[in-house]
Amino acid sequence: MFYLELKRKIDRVPLVVWVSSILITILIAIPLVYLTIRTLGAGPETWELVFRFRTLEIAGRTLALVITVPLLSLGISLPLAWLTTRTDLPFKRTWSVLTALPLVIPSYIFAYVMIVALSPRGMLQQALASPFGIEQIPSIYGFSGALLSVTAVSYPYLLLPLQASLRGIDPSLEEASHSLGHGTFSTFKKVILPQLRPAIASGSLLIALYSLRDFGAVSLLRYETFTFAIYNQYLTPFGGRMIAAALSMILLFFALSLMFAESATRSKAKFYGSAKGSSRKADLVKLGRWRWPALAFCGTVVILFLVLPISVLGYWALRGISAGETVQVVWSSAVNSIQVSVMAAVIVVLAALPIAILTSRFSGRLSQVVEKFTYIGFALPGIVISLSIVFFAVGTFMYQTLGLLIFGYLILFLPLAVGSIRNSLLQINPSLEEASRSLGRTASQTMRSITIPLSRNGMISGAALVFLVTMKELQATLILSPRNFDTLATSIWHATSEAFFARAAVPALLLILLSSIPMMILLIFWHMRENYEKISSSL
Repeated sequence: MFYLELKRKIDRVPLVVWVSSILITILIAIPLVYLTIRTLGAGPETWELVFRFRTLEIAGRTLALVITVPLLSLGISLPLAWLTTRTDLPFKRTWSVLTALPLVIPSYIFAYVMIVALSPRGMLQQALASPFGIEQIPSIYGFSGALLSVTAVSYPYLLLPLQASLRGIDPSLEEASHSLGHGTFSTFKKVILPQLRPAIASGSLLIALYSLRDFGAVSLLRYETFTFAIYNQYLTPFGGRMIAAALSMILLFFALSLMFAESATRSKAKFYGSAKGSSRKADLVKLGRWRWPALAFCGTVVILFLVLPISVLGYWALRGISAGETVQVVWSSAVNSIQVSVMAAVIVVLAALPIAILTSRFSGRLSQVVEKFTYIGFALPGIVISLSIVFFAVGTFMYQTLGLLIFGYLILFLPLAVGSIRNSLLQINPSLEEASRSLGRTASQTMRSITIPLSRNGMISGAALVFLVTMKELQATLILSPRNFDTLATSIWHATSEAFFARAAVPALLLILLSSIPMMILLIFWHMRENYEKISSSL
């Protein structure tokens, strides 16, 4: 029976979708193969080095960051999402864009800004030295600096889904709560907050995984987590890569535990309302005297996480240019960053398209396995993916080529494109494709004429997202890029690691500027999609 059902589904799916999906799944399984080979080949002396008290300390520091960053991000994102969607806050659209823009700032840039501004001998200490005689301020290095840096650039991963969920809640539920005598706070606690549980769970998972795999901020701020320890072991000449692989297996266990924990929080409750109710906008909450504290909160977030970093970078950029720093190399790095990001966006979207079609249109056991495998790259940090690729590519013509770097980006960022295209396909009525098939067109013809054209918004959104994260990627670029191939990310990293802050400022500003372009495209498409859904549901 299962064989007949599988054969019937295969007959309905274009052959190119099956072949492409299975081939890509095999390719993105390379990190698991690498870790398995390295783990099985590790001798007892390797495991003695891994299972020591120092490893336990690293695990504790990693877990501390993984737990606290999502909690702090929730404390920032939930009030922001509610204020910008459900209240009469002035300039809501502007605040929505400004509070989401820190997503374009890489963690290593924010950490660099913190070192320049808040280190014991930084800009703040120098400003306080003359009038107040303060010669030293508390150190920003360690857990506190890492927590603030990672939170500052990752909280939008929770803010954006919370805003979308708040806009989609059926207002009739709140009206029923008010009719029963519940106030605004009680209604939010008992009605709205439970509806936000899926968005909170999924957004917190993204932030937790981001915290688990972050490398730039924790390394610059001297907070040793697993990614930092793995990178140091990779640089060790004798036996280091074996230990790095063993540590990666522990990191993979942490990542899978987070994913299973997020799955366990899901319930079978329904989070949608009536079509008629969901097409209406909820009544805005009047802030009254709380308007000014709300504006102060939004302004504080924007100043701390967006204005302050850009201002510090601008100051050091001007200082560096006035001191004779050349920007010619920066333009070369910018061209390389744009080139590799565009290539990655195109290739990753093309690879994600058959998987998205398979998992959204032809659900089954095999498609579920394919979908799960796409998240391998997202569950592991870039350094682990890079080590696995180098293991198989060293000694071949692909080693240290641009194609190998693009392949690394494919494994890392494929889930982002698959999710974007899949969401777009799920919003398309399957009856359009069924009508095409009833008119005598084959599955391949239907896919070319109906499915792919209707999913173009998801493809554009996915390409913009892949472009954004590729511009920021540091670990994979450091390890997999060809010789003498510098990007803005690697230029910033080399300059900051050697404490050349003025030299790092110009590429950092340019990276933020270029990354803002796909971010604005994403925001525009999300608003267009929301408006389309409202118009469609009201017809």
